[in-house]
Amino acid sequence: MDPEVVSKFLDEQREAAPDHLQQSFLTIEDYWDRKLWHQLTDVLVEYFNTPASAAQRLPLFRHFILSFAEKINQLKFVSLALLTATQCSDDHERLSFLTDLTAKVNKASSQDAYVYALVATSEIKLRLEDYAGARKDLDTAESILESFDSVETEVHAAFYRTNAAYYQANSDFGAYYKNALLYLACIDLKTLSLEDAQSRAHDLSVAALISTSIYNFGELLLHPILDSLTSTPHAWLRDLLFTYNRGDLAGYQRLEHQISVSPLLSSHQDFLAQKIALSALTEAVFRRPPHDRAMTFGTIAQETNVQPKDIEILIMKALSLGLLKGSIDQVAGIARINWVQPKVLDMKQIDSMRGRLRDWDSSVNQLGNWIEGVGKDVWAA
Repeated sequence: MDPEVVSKFLDEQREAAPDHLQQSFLTIEDYWDRKLWHQLTDVLVEYFNTPASAAQRLPLFRHFILSFAEKINQLKFVSLALLTATQCSDDHERLSFLTDLTAKVNKASSQDAYVYALVATSEIKLRLEDYAGARKDLDTAESILESFDSVETEVHAAFYRTNAAYYQANSDFGAYYKNALLYLACIDLKTLSLEDAQSRAHDLSVAALISTSIYNFGELLLHPILDSLTSTPHAWLRDLLFTYNRGDLAGYQRLEHQISVSPLLSSHQDFLAQKIALSALTEAVFRRPPHDRAMTFGTIAQETNVQPKDIEILIMKALSLGLLKGSIDQVAGIARINWVQPKVLDMKQIDSMRGRLRDWDSSVNQLGNWIEGVGKDVWAA
């Protein structure tokens, strides 16, 4: 509907109305005012998302949108500004543009928009290698996000994406892994291009392997992003993750030559060898029934391909990381394990568990029959 027609109609009706109805017309006019600004904003967002609008974004934003910025949804205002910023000549101009934007929306009523703009500013600082400035902005954004009961998913997605980029740039692979997965949880994977999905799957796989804090890849192994590596030159990375998950030393040896393809993995080769040994140890414990988890150092050496002199260190590492719980008898050379960290199981591991459950069921039946046999007199009494 034509805004001028609506405004003229409301003015005429208000003038003709009794005094006690004047306020009602002001309320209606305010509603129409908000509705029309909302419609205009949606049209602008749609236009700015059109590639053909690129050359017009900066002049439109500076000479048109800024004139009514206070009247429209501030989160959408920031969205328009971010699309406009793509047309700045370089990152320095872009940073100046976004810094002004951030100050403009830093109000009590628009903290979600402020966080959105602040995260975008920190992303530019990352590209300019101002890591301290980016971290300060991200910390501020995080503290505000934690105070919200709810916020638009796009704001959380922007935060986790940029936070992941910060940690990746600073080689904090554990924190990168966590934030990258949180980002993927906030978006529809269909919105990612195939190249972006493959790049993220590759980076997540490498981070999971070389992180000193990640020994359980379950969340990544179950994530559809990992399937984007199938039938690509990096498909071996996916296979390597599953090899680690099941503690498959033979599978690791088959894929070990691929590690040299990745400079990052190659530089952590000794750590990766220790990590597969730890995985083989936890898998060896997992395969054994709970009543048979007292393992000699010699047995562990056979299961993990680790030198006997290094077995005690390997067990202590597993205990300190929380992969196992138990104790070590140094004199007898025995590790007594009473708990192993749960993990995602493949079909072979599930079949092994099924066999153990059958054995347990059989043992329970045998015990029941024995009790019934030797306790007949007691039951009769």
